[in-house]
Amino acid sequence: MIIRAVLFDLDGTLVNSVEDLTDAVNHIRDAFSHPRLTVDVVRLKIGKGSRHLVQQVLPDLTDIDINRALGMFLDFNRQHIADKSILYPGIREILHELASRGIKMAVMTNKNEDLCNVLLHALGIHDLFECTCGGDTYPERKPSPLPLLKVMETLGVAPNESVMAGDSINDILAAKRANIASIACTWGYGSLEELTGADALAHTPHNLLAAITGGLGTRQ
Repeated sequence: MIIRAVLFDLDGTLVNSVEDLTDAVNHIRDAFSHPRLTVDVVRLKIGKGSRHLVQQVLPDLTDIDINRALGMFLDFNRQHIADKSILYPGIREILHELASRGIKMAVMTNKNEDLCNVLLHALGIHDLFECTCGGDTYPERKPSPLPLLKVMETLGVAPNESVMAGDSINDILAAKRANIASIACTWGYGSLEELTGADALAHTPHNLLAAITGGLGTRQ
């Protein structure tokens, strides 16, 4: 297959943001007098959007307090969006390589669209993407296929010309439901077991580039 567009997950795929997310989590845990969580604990809770993350780390709160905690979380994360977040080694290079080949790129994340754009600008890669799609862009988020279908429509590409690259089961399921290929990035937050349903595994960004430019001809 010839790939004309790549839909990238953000956290755990392009960006290692777990330390900044942990700081935001502990900011709201402090506010509600809960003990702090480690990076390893927070890592396992990332991937289904900010509200879900807040509910996971403060499970005993009422809906009113969850809404207040969510606002605090989003404000803190926006102010400290890239204090510790960095691109995974090699990601910047493969993004530029894909752009030089004329392959269209979009970000497909469950992070709020506003925070997604702030982070991409902070890391200097925002303009490499033709569009960004957050967890609040459409009525549904990954693993629903709706955001993927909408983004492919925006990019003007067909499912058989597209691939989803991500690090979680949400990415793989969304791709399957949208009838597009998927590449699982094993350096992210998801376990290897949940990634086995992808069409290809990439253990490094170089593997990811090879899978994309090779049309997923071999399993990396």
